[in-house]
Amino acid sequence: MNRPELSDLPFAAALTSHRGDLDDVDYDTVLFEQADFDSPNAPNARFLECAFRRVSIANGKLPRANLRGVWMRDVRLTGTGLSESGWLEVTVLGSSLAGVEVFGAALRRVTFSGCKLDSVNFRAAKLTDVVFEDCVLRDVDFAGATLVRCSFPGSQLVRADFSKVTMDKTDLRGAELGLIIDVQSLRGAIISSGQLALVAPVLAETLGIIIDDGTP
Repeated sequence: MNRPELSDLPFAAALTSHRGDLDDVDYDTVLFEQADFDSPNAPNARFLECAFRRVSIANGKLPRANLRGVWMRDVRLTGTGLSESGWLEVTVLGSSLAGVEVFGAALRRVTFSGCKLDSVNFRAAKLTDVVFEDCVLRDVDFAGATLVRCSFPGSQLVRADFSKVTMDKTDLRGAELGLIIDVQSLRGAIISSGQLALVAPVLAETLGIIIDDGTP
């Protein structure tokens, strides 16, 4: 699926370039481009119709940040805290997230496309209409999260923790599933028959079922 580029954004013409640090203020129609932010401290920062392109944020503290109508391309987030943040209509393209804390956050109508997520913490977050498209999710922690109408087309999940996850119409078809699950994990999920065959041994182990093809 074609995803919007910077020039496609309805607010592209109104964007003004940012200069300086990343602070705890309100940003409205601001373009962050080719910038490196090291250890920014910006709790409660608000980003309305902003764009990030070729930006790096390392060891940032942005708890309770609010992102609305935000677009990101080639962004690198490392060791950054975004706990209890709010994401609405956010698009993240070709970006890398490593060691990012998004626990307790609320994400609605968010798309990650062509991204790499490594050790990202979504614990107890609520994800609604979130798409992970052609992404690699390695050691991503969804434990205790709520996933409503989410999907993972073309994505690879490696040791993704779905323990105690609550799902509603979450579509896992088209994804490569390497999951850590419990008895309740896949309730409310949509999977293909081929995926069921692949996850059956994990499901059996979780349910305490011993598979033995030997003669009794």
